[in-house]
Amino acid sequence: MNPLSQRMMRAWAGLGTKYLPFADAASDDVPLERLLRLSLFQVSAGMTLVLLVGTLNRVMIVELGVPASLVAVMLSVPLIFAPFRALIGFKSDTHRSALGWKRVPFIYKGTLVQFGGLALMPFALLVLARQGHAAETPPIVGEVAAGIAFLLVGAGLHINQTVGLALATDLTPPEKQPNVVGLMYVMLLFGSIVSALIFGALLVNFSSGRLVQVIQGAAVATVVLNGIAVWKQEARGRKKPAHASEPDPTFQESWACFIAGDRAIARLLAVGLGTLAFSMQDVMLEPYGGQILGLAVSRTTLLTAAMAGGGLVGFSLASYVLSRGFEPFRMAAIGAMVGVPAFLMIIAAAPLASPLLFGFGTLLIGFGAGLFGHGTLTATMAQAPAEQRGLALGAWGAVQATAAGVGVALGGIIRDGVSSLDGGSALLPYLTVYGLEVLLLAAAIVTMTKLIRSPLAAADHPAAHIR
Repeated sequence: MNPLSQRMMRAWAGLGTKYLPFADAASDDVPLERLLRLSLFQVSAGMTLVLLVGTLNRVMIVELGVPASLVAVMLSVPLIFAPFRALIGFKSDTHRSALGWKRVPFIYKGTLVQFGGLALMPFALLVLARQGHAAETPPIVGEVAAGIAFLLVGAGLHINQTVGLALATDLTPPEKQPNVVGLMYVMLLFGSIVSALIFGALLVNFSSGRLVQVIQGAAVATVVLNGIAVWKQEARGRKKPAHASEPDPTFQESWACFIAGDRAIARLLAVGLGTLAFSMQDVMLEPYGGQILGLAVSRTTLLTAAMAGGGLVGFSLASYVLSRGFEPFRMAAIGAMVGVPAFLMIIAAAPLASPLLFGFGTLLIGFGAGLFGHGTLTATMAQAPAEQRGLALGAWGAVQATAAGVGVALGGIIRDGVSSLDGGSALLPYLTVYGLEVLLLAAAIVTMTKLIRSPLAAADHPAAHIR
């Protein structure tokens, strides 16, 4: 790192120590500069998510003329790999490379897989849209190529996030982990915002050649950011001797041990219910604002910013409170409780014709989702045994990612299904989705009441000494 970069990093680290709620994540062994560098894998993830869900979503439908239904299928392809996050986490727990690393080889592999998908993607999309010389290509070629590209990107993304969070857990002591969670997800949001601005500026004058340059530039940025993130982060241990008498446990054995642990099924069920509840509205808010409340496009686009802002405040507050010993599942339950009146505000905004109430409800949804996500992830990190950190975080990620994807799909399916059955009211389909989300949040709250530890029980738990 050159002297200018070192000075900039020290200045940023000094600013964070004063003003950022997750700055206390630093310790003598792992300074803030090192944590900020590690968090670059989340910046890379945010960039890729914005590219897939935001930029390419619009480009494929508007500029390339790809049918919206086909776009939806392509964007859902990365979810196929989500259930394998538990297996990837388990492998990173037990793996020993020739150099003595556990986590780093998986991040390198995930980065290369993600790079390959992004490198292939622009050409696959042009064939899919039958642009230029691809006009004579059979349609199935473009569909298969685009599906492979999206699958590779999704696989790499899931590998990097699962193993990257496990590495962050390895590096930090239990009392610092709540702030580490906040740091990692704030950097994910930071990467999303910055990347969205950059992609928007680069694609103002759209052309097929510019699309290829932008996506392949993102591929190169992924390799650079992830390479810097993991450089000298993991200490080299000893490779397991070939003559070792006890073989490593299989995935089935480790999974059985994990499930038999401290209310693991209930914890994963709470994560799934809450994530499903908070995700179903993702494709509903802007159409609801435009169709029901008559808001202009310029105003409905602010909803994403409001929700992201609420999520940032939620993560920051959760980092501050959890680092002082607050029970993680109690924090997650509070987040779900905040979500209930938030969705009720969204519902009430229609009969009251109140865009202000609608906007405030959207802000609260982001805030509640931030508290909920931070609480469940912190609980997972704190309660995972050292030898099963990757497996535990992979299981959390698998449930969370799958529930989020299913929630988005269900929201659209339920809305369209109720609309076709009702045939008249434009409001009823939206109210059905929002009402179902309230019920799911209530179910998540009930599930989490059995997971909240009493202060006396928490004091006896190894992860409870978070101060």
